Order: sequence, then structure tokens, then C-alpha cells
Amino acid sequence: MCPPVSGDTSKGHDLPNSNHLREHGFSQMIDRRAIPASAVESRWHAADGHAVRRIDWPAPAAGARGSLLFLPGRGDFYEKYLETLDHWHDLGWRVTASDWRGQAGSGRLGHDAVTGHIDDFSTWVADLAVLWREWKASTPGPHVLAGHSMGGHLVLRAVAEGLVDPDGVLLSAPMLGFAANLLPDPVMHAAARLMKALGDPARPAWKWSEKPGQPPEGRAALLTHDEARYADELWWREARPELVMGPGSWGWVERGYASMRGLFAPGKLESVRQPVLILATDNDKLVCFGAIARAAARIPGARLVNYGKAAHHEILREADAVRGPALAEADAFLARIAGA
Repeated sequence: MCPPVSGDTSKGHDLPNSNHLREHGFSQMIDRRAIPASAVESRWHAADGHAVRRIDWPAPAAGARGSLLFLPGRGDFYEKYLETLDHWHDLGWRVTASDWRGQAGSGRLGHDAVTGHIDDFSTWVADLAVLWREWKASTPGPHVLAGHSMGGHLVLRAVAEGLVDPDGVLLSAPMLGFAANLLPDPVMHAAARLMKALGDPARPAWKWSEKPGQPPEGRAALLTHDEARYADELWWREARPELVMGPGSWGWVERGYASMRGLFAPGKLESVRQPVLILATDNDKLVCFGAIARAAARIPGARLVNYGKAAHHEILREADAVRGPALAEADAFLARIAGA
């Protein structure tokens, strides 16, 4: 189950106050519905040849402060984060973002165009290791690895398993447990394993909406208080239909439990020696904040910032009263990595 947090189990666990939630002036004056002129979309190839989309902002002419690689969450696409990625580029960072194979504009691994399926999360971790080696060798350091939700989980797993070696790790609402769990994780995992075995593992694990591919009512309230930013996501889904994804498969659910439980194995999180900044909220209805707090308490160099009821799941796409302070935290963390 997703247990409540008792006591201060995290390092640097801050609750927002009126000062933290004031406007910080971080709203970007960019068109969130257009690829920035300075960014270039392309594809990289995994070890088995699978083509995966990426987007790159080149190093600033005056020289980069460092390089940042960002990975989005389940069902996500990098177009949703153009505003934030462009912000970091404006601060002097050489920025890259990538799909996961089987998501967004990088194909599907199931039997239809909207269900998100994967054989095992290790496939994604291996893909990240390939991208990391190529990307790190071609970009200026220091190197920061960032991820949101499922992307945050996979980033943290790759670091804990020694497959990537960033100088810093930035996580937004990492998927370290499911918020909806009513029973302990081993029981829920066993139930998911049974459901996976009872039929096609690639079949949808939950109902998406009455119209396949269309977001269900109430979805916005799980993600962000900012109606305009949520509308941007819907616009991109309409403009680029290949980005549309609905429910995860039973294979995804079961392998998700296995990967998350494996990350909490004794000594695994303690092996992460990089500085880690985690932006999250105990108001999250998708991922378990209790699991995030327990992980942060075990990572020696972790700082966890909790935005409470002011935020939903997508911290970096929240209303400016949350996004501004969250960007300020991230920017200060990046400045420390860069030695500024």
C-alpha cells in the first residue's frame, strides 16, 4: 500500500509557505505549442536498432555551464516540457530530452496505437545506458540526468545499478510506488502477476475513456492546477496524433511493481552517491509520496521538497505559484552542480 509519511523521513523535507509560493517570474515567454527555433528534433538508435525520438538544444555560443538529459513519464512526450527545457537552455545548459521506446513518437510495443506496453523495465534501463554513453561523450560536462514520474524511476534505477554516472540527479514526482494501492505492495504485485497471466500481457490494465485515445474526464485534476498548460498537452496530442497514449498494459503494471520493489532492495538506494534533488507532493494521486520519502531518506545526498496541497503530479507544469519555486530549487541545484 502507499503508507502515509510519519515524521520527517526525508532529507531537506520542506513544506511550502507563503513566501515559497509567491510568483517567481519563471513563466517562459515562448510559444509552448511550437518547437523552439534553437532546438533540433532527431532520432537515436537503441542497441537493437529501435529508433527513438530526441530533441536537442545546442550548447550556447558562449559555452555551456554543463549538459542536462531529461526523460519524461509514462504516456508523456517531451513536447509537454518545452517551456522548462528551454528555460534551462536559456540559463546556459546544453539540453537534450528523449522519448522512451514504445511511447510518444517512438512506436508502440503492444497490439494497438494507445496502450503502453513493455516486456520489462530493464529494456528501458538498457536503452538509457546506451543513450547516456553516446550523449555524455558528445556533450560538455558536468552532466545532469533528470526524469519525471516513470522517467524519474528509471533514471534512479539506472544510477543505482551503476549503468549511468551523472554528476547530479533531478527527479520530479518519481514513480517509486503507486498512490492507489489499497494493500501492501507484495499483495498488489501478486495480483498484477495473476492478471498478467490470465490473458494477453499487452492488453489494457484499466479503462481509458469512452473514446479510445481521448483523455478521461477529471484527468487534468490529477496532473496540474494550470488549465492553460494542460490545454497545451491536448493541443500537441491533436497536432501530433502519434503522441497519444492511453492506459498501461498488465505487463507494464506487473513489471512496474517488480522494478519499483527491486529499487528498494537493501543497499541499492544507499549506493547512489550523487547529489539528488526530488520535487514532489504528498497531494499526488498517481505516485506514492510515502515511497518517495522513504527513498529520499535512504539516499545519502538526497534533498526532498514537498509542495503539498498546492501541487498535483506534474510539478514542472504546475501553476506559476508552484512552478516558480520548483524551478528556483532546480536552478539552484543545477548551479551547484555547475560549480557556480
